[in-house]
Amino acid sequence: MMSILWMSWSTTAQESPLWMRYPSISPDGQTIVFSYKGDLYRVPAAGGAAMPLTLHEAHDFMPVWSHDGRQIAFASDRYGNFDVFVMPATGGEAKRLTYHSAGDMPCDFSPDNQRVIFTANRRYTAENAQFPRFSQLYSVPLAGGNATMVMDNQAEYARYNANGTKIIYHDWKGYEDHWRKHHTSSVTRDIWIYDVPAQKYTQLSTFNGEDRNPVFGQTENEIYYLSEASGTFNIWKRTLDARAQPVQVTTFDKHPVRFLSKAGTGKLCFGWNGEIYTLEAGGQPKKVAIQVNTDGRLNTEKIMSINGGATEFSLAPSGKEIAFVFRGEVFVTSADGSVTKRITNTPEQERSVSFSPDGRSVVYAGERNNNWNVYQSSIVRKEEPYFYAATVLKEEALAATDKEEFQPRYSPDGKEVAYLEERTTLRVLNLASKTHRTVLPGTYNYSYADGDQYYSWSPDSKWLLADFIPKGGQVFVGEIGLVNADGKSEPVNLTLSGYSDNTAKWMMEGKMMLWFSDRDGMKNHGSWGGESDVYGMFFTQAAFDRFKLSKEDFALVKEQEEKDKKEEEKSKEDDKKDKTDKKDDAKKEVKPIELELAGIENRKARLTIHSSRLSDAVLSKDGEKLFYLAQFEKTSDLWVTELRTKETKLLCKDAGSGMEISEDGKYIFVISNGNIVKIETEGGKRENVNITGEMNLNYLAEKAYIFDHAWRQVVKKFYVTDLHGVDWNFYYQEYKRFLPFINNNYDFAEMMSEMLGELNASHTGCRFSPPQVNTDATAYLGIFLDETYTGNGLKIAEIIAKGPFDNAKSNVKAGCIIEKIDDVTVRNDQDFYQLLNRKSGQLTLLSVFDPKTNKRFEEAVKPITRGEENELIYQR
Repeated sequence: MMSILWMSWSTTAQESPLWMRYPSISPDGQTIVFSYKGDLYRVPAAGGAAMPLTLHEAHDFMPVWSHDGRQIAFASDRYGNFDVFVMPATGGEAKRLTYHSAGDMPCDFSPDNQRVIFTANRRYTAENAQFPRFSQLYSVPLAGGNATMVMDNQAEYARYNANGTKIIYHDWKGYEDHWRKHHTSSVTRDIWIYDVPAQKYTQLSTFNGEDRNPVFGQTENEIYYLSEASGTFNIWKRTLDARAQPVQVTTFDKHPVRFLSKAGTGKLCFGWNGEIYTLEAGGQPKKVAIQVNTDGRLNTEKIMSINGGATEFSLAPSGKEIAFVFRGEVFVTSADGSVTKRITNTPEQERSVSFSPDGRSVVYAGERNNNWNVYQSSIVRKEEPYFYAATVLKEEALAATDKEEFQPRYSPDGKEVAYLEERTTLRVLNLASKTHRTVLPGTYNYSYADGDQYYSWSPDSKWLLADFIPKGGQVFVGEIGLVNADGKSEPVNLTLSGYSDNTAKWMMEGKMMLWFSDRDGMKNHGSWGGESDVYGMFFTQAAFDRFKLSKEDFALVKEQEEKDKKEEEKSKEDDKKDKTDKKDDAKKEVKPIELELAGIENRKARLTIHSSRLSDAVLSKDGEKLFYLAQFEKTSDLWVTELRTKETKLLCKDAGSGMEISEDGKYIFVISNGNIVKIETEGGKRENVNITGEMNLNYLAEKAYIFDHAWRQVVKKFYVTDLHGVDWNFYYQEYKRFLPFINNNYDFAEMMSEMLGELNASHTGCRFSPPQVNTDATAYLGIFLDETYTGNGLKIAEIIAKGPFDNAKSNVKAGCIIEKIDDVTVRNDQDFYQLLNRKSGQLTLLSVFDPKTNKRFEEAVKPITRGEENELIYQR
């Protein structure tokens, strides 16, 4: 049924396409170029069949016409980031103009059509550097060469007047989603005009909401622009007189007008509600009827490998298979990864997978039928012991009500499943009776993001440790609660610290718990992140006394225990059958854990020797070693501490996250860069579990699910229930109709941001960051350039403190000119950023001229990343 639906939508897409974006009308008003499904199309302004200008695997958008109508500049991510390209307006080969790994977005051609101005966040002048830094305006020759800075004051959508003496633009003041609507704040955009000869800036608009996307009118004293002054983005016009009153030109409602452009004839062109319109002076907006009669260049379904990209995993009790989640689907693979079985096959997301104690079932959450539910898949045939080799599986819903239910986990005896209801209520399902009970009411917690709650079962299945907020949520400080699994009593606050305490795990067969706390580490006061330690709390005095034994005293105790064990075994040798029976019974019997709560606050210990950014921890089976994942520098590494001696050492670099220890204690499993990794607990040798397997991916069905998921997240989690008065059901239908016309993640993210922008809320939006594999990555030298210098080379205006040149050995100073980079001359007719591509951290030879001493010298330096230079500018 899903396939039939997509097929019908695909047919519709050819006849009356939607989500046509970034329309730009030609100077003669006869032709429109626009972006559709990641390519540029050309169509008569009167309507008709659109013809593709680009058919590239990259994303091409934001077209701009030259003033003579012969060239089109546009942005494309053909090298991993958006650069400016130019091509003939009738089609042909595209030429790359810019070579920086920041996003370069074209705005206009110079009046003589010899240069393209574009916005990019590359660098600031030393006099005007600030943090955070936003886009600047640059100019690059059409013939290719070095891009020079035009202005560094956050200009976007800049346009020249006819003789190039003025530039109209809107500013960009702050980090707010580009597609947010209806907001009024200090960071909303305003229209400015720049007098080029006088180097003078004049603010034209003063509306406290959004004013953007200006174009000059038929006279240079008049401009058109987009504004929300009427409550919805529409076209407005005004004169350049700062005292002039703006006049509303269009009266669209419910959806914003976007992407304003103007022909030399005065005809305006713009986008509204996924379609393209034109407007003649004094007339009414006219929709351009467009047909796209080209075949799609991408398959909607594809086969993809599932090796790499795992987001979570669970070890089977047998140690012979691993369940994991890849792209929202549950799989089980053999321990060596050679055989893999797909457990779920839905467009929706599954997560939180774990094995039953007998290894014959897995439980997980799935977001299906517009709700999160708990599901169980089981092996049907008794003669098949493992999932990866099973032929028949049975899935059943364990919890599927009108409430959200996820994050399930079996009790150790396999008789019950705990799960979260509506994100904060801890519930338990009895598998035999099918009854559900609440063990920790939702008033004891607050969820900001899915997965931020944690709980764990006791080995005897009678208790749970859970993150909770004391006093029914009145005190907003996370503690560890001891929760009775019968649900008949209040949680017991075990930590009582007033600091952040979380993620408690039962260890040593229930004799103790470990957890994380920042009580001794750097506190997260400024939202910059804190540092935590691993702590242990012992549930009996005997367990605590044993933990406190010195290495020497513990050796004596162990020696006596070994003697006692041998004597016990010797006494049973006369009755081997009895011995076997008792041994089997002992295996099956799980002793109730002992809880001596009186004085428990005195039976705790800090287990780590240094605070750090922790992601996980676990004890060895005998409780003698602590294994933990900590980030001190760039990566999360696996460390081990001998708890009796506090001897601590690095076991494995770049180990990842999400650790589990094998039943025999010989291996620790983690996820590292999407790979499941097995690390030896003795020696730290690591080995990837090379998973063999594949899956069929339906891109359109997956995106339809993500759309529904995001829409429902707002319904469930927005901070006010009235959603700022937005008719969210209306916008669900309005934006969902665009899905069949979107075949790439850039357009999908933009469409989602447009929908979320209706909420008028900060911290909303959708982003797409493509994988950066062998793509451009511009390195930085930690300098400000003299932007007035026009000769060959790079003249330094300032050395940034703590940068590559800020050291005692460097002879490079302000005023010096970098003439060569790795023996290649830096010419003013060449984009020097090409010479710094992918060189961060690599020793790079610079040839430098010092005009003060009239001497030339060479100096080797290691350039830094863009992020590292941003941090230096922040400190500056």
